[in-house]
This record gives sequence, structure tokens and C-alpha cells, in this order.
Amino acid sequence: MSKQELEVIGQDAARCPGLSTAPLDENQAADLAKVFKALGDPVRLRLMSMIASRGRGGEVCVCELTPAFDLSQPTISHHLKLLRQARLIDCERRGTWVYYWVLPGVLDKLAAFLTTTQPAGVTA
Repeated sequence: MSKQELEVIGQDAARCPGLSTAPLDENQAADLAKVFKALGDPVRLRLMSMIASRGRGGEVCVCELTPAFDLSQPTISHHLKLLRQARLIDCERRGTWVYYWVLPGVLDKLAAFLTTTQPAGVTA
């Protein structure tokens, strides 16, 4: 992914309103629906968690991800492909292994969308 594409993702994160801040437009809703659909599967949610837990700039080899599941390597690769298509992660092949990382701004965008502030006097 180019530097320009990464900057666009960061700008999208900044433009995405919080859940209680403003209504989503059609494009924002479509983009977020893809993200939530990708994260709606327990295997993909675990994979995302494993990759994201490496911290900013951290990456993880697919060889470290696969043993954590009772699934075949092609099935894990398919799940990772869906996370990539949702623009949550990216990867790079190095020799026989593929390394994955969370795209910059993705977690911030999700956190900003899900974070709500309650008016004074309102309790959960």
C-alpha cells in the first residue's frame, strides 16, 4: 500500500463521526458495514486481535497465527484475505512467510466511532 493510500485511511479516520455525534452518510455506513462484517466472525476477530496486540508498527508472521486455531492454513489465509479486503490489515511476503500488520488509523477509527459521550445526568 502506498504512502498516499495510508494517508487517505488516516484522513477517513479523522472524518468518521462518533456513533452519537452525527448520522453517517451512505459511504461511511457502507465502509463501516464492511468492517463490522469482517469482524463479525469469531476467527477473524481473534486474528485481528492477535495482529493488533503487536502494537503500532508491529507485525506477526502467519506461521505464528495458524497454530492458534484448529483450522487448516488455507482457511486461515481466507480469513486473513477478508480482513485485508475490509482494509483492516495489510501484509508482505518475505520468502516463504507472510507478515501481517494493522493498517494505520484503523483501530483509532473504530474506537472513535464506538466512543460515545453521554450528556450530564444520564447514566448507563
